[in-house]
Amino acid sequence: MATETGQVSVAEVAAEAAFAAWLERFTTALQAADVAGTTMLLAGDSWWRDLLALTRDLGTYRGRDNVATMLGEHLAPGSFANIQMTTEFGPRYQGDGEIIEGFLTFETPVGFGRGAVRLRREDGGWVAWTVMTELDDLRGHERAIGPHRSRGPRHDPADGGRNWLQERQEHLRYIGSDPDVVVIGAGQGGLTVAANLGLMGVDTLIIEKSARVGDGWRKRYKSLVLHDPVWADHLPYMPYPDSWPVYCAKDKIADWFESYASAMELNVWTSSEMTSSGYDEATGRWTLRVRTPDGERELHPRDVVLATGAAGEPNIPDVPGRDRFAGTVYHSSRHGAVTGWAGKKAVVVGACNSGHDIAQDLYEAGADVTLVQRSSTHIISQEHGIPAIFGSNFVEGGPPTAYADLLASGTPWPLVLEMAKEGVKETAKKDAELLAALDAVGFQRNDGPDGTGLMGYALAYGGGYYIDVGCSRLIADGKIKLAQGSGLAEFTPEGIRLEDGRTLEADLVVLATGYKNMRETARRLFGDQVADRLPVVLGIGEDGEIGGLYRRTGHPAFWYMGGPLAWVRIYSKHLALQITAKHAGLHTS
Repeated sequence: MATETGQVSVAEVAAEAAFAAWLERFTTALQAADVAGTTMLLAGDSWWRDLLALTRDLGTYRGRDNVATMLGEHLAPGSFANIQMTTEFGPRYQGDGEIIEGFLTFETPVGFGRGAVRLRREDGGWVAWTVMTELDDLRGHERAIGPHRSRGPRHDPADGGRNWLQERQEHLRYIGSDPDVVVIGAGQGGLTVAANLGLMGVDTLIIEKSARVGDGWRKRYKSLVLHDPVWADHLPYMPYPDSWPVYCAKDKIADWFESYASAMELNVWTSSEMTSSGYDEATGRWTLRVRTPDGERELHPRDVVLATGAAGEPNIPDVPGRDRFAGTVYHSSRHGAVTGWAGKKAVVVGACNSGHDIAQDLYEAGADVTLVQRSSTHIISQEHGIPAIFGSNFVEGGPPTAYADLLASGTPWPLVLEMAKEGVKETAKKDAELLAALDAVGFQRNDGPDGTGLMGYALAYGGGYYIDVGCSRLIADGKIKLAQGSGLAEFTPEGIRLEDGRTLEADLVVLATGYKNMRETARRLFGDQVADRLPVVLGIGEDGEIGGLYRRTGHPAFWYMGGPLAWVRIYSKHLALQITAKHAGLHTS
């Protein structure tokens, strides 16, 4: 890997030589299906994460013994071929020179793969601390990008002289035909999995109940801004311009989603909603009834992807007396424009991201705001917390996205949580003044599950934290009042009464009470017969992977898709590969 001047440093030469020497031994052992020889090249506490390349599933294996068991079950002569070191980026030293990060490509019996390896120096030699192998393309179903891209439309007089636009419009109507896959929801999850499926040749239709792609962001409260930095938020195949802000406003994201759907030629029915569904085990087809602006339609896809979000079902507590309350009450998911609340009393119930953001939004609109904190919250500042979470991967001048993603997916989720603990401590030191000010007014804080902070909460629940963009200081300064440590007992005509007996007058009550699990969205849309076969979404299972997402669910034709932008960019490809392999009749279990 050369520098900008074309010169290769001594360190880069040394890193490449060390990685090449290790990879040569690793290649020899793998291609001979030598399990013992392969595991001897790993550290004792090593990690191997396989994403469809060898096991045809997503799985994490820790330690030589567990890796050896996995290899014993799946490694055979020919499992890996044509293993090559990648030098476009890396190999490179990291830290104090005790880690080398390197990348590789390979072939499998069904396709083409990529890998990421971190070597660690032990007893004077280099062994692998983390190994990640992923399937990148299916042979014969390669994504239509780069050398596999289309040559463009060819107008055929026998085809009625239709041009590209007319063909697109006709296809989108699905008159006399069915899509192979129907995706429910045109958020980031639905768009990215549909883009990957389309590039793999799988005809995919997205059903979106909103009037426009992007409305899931566009219709949220006006001050909403992404908390993740731009380097982590690119959509696959279509990165943001270099002028894109580090933290993007919701309307800018919404418009980009709409542009993405158009540029990637995604088939989307907006203002449409599925009204009923059924699955025929014998035919392997769904029957979906869909209400559209042009009337009701019936579709018979082979697979359905639920992409309404990993936490998309509002959790609305059943609080007595709501019908007696003279004011306005709604869930945070319905919070939009804040006009008309100046000088009014607003109570926001819930003290995580949405609760804080909405409280700040109402305060800035002139409302008298009280935040009800029912349980403790993990707090980090955007300034210090976000760099700690994303590290050196997703930063200005960091690795190109393709390699940053390999490094991210090459860090198994349990290891992510272990590494997060130190970041939580370091961030708390940098945020000490802010956190002390919150403590002084009685705000209850925590360090996340087992000290893992935001990542622990995000992986387990999808919430439970606040990334401070100004509301914490408003609470510390008393500009937003705090009612701490008590839930709602009942609504009164004038407001709410808390469980400890306190009463709060309110003209507006916003229930920032979170969301139910995505399985409950499946239950509402598809019924108990489907939902009871599905896993709970989120949480890290014994296999080291996220519950439910990006893989088989227990139903042969139902898949979950969701998560933040960085996750869906990486894992939409893996989900699409599994569906494509199923449709191609390839062995995937």
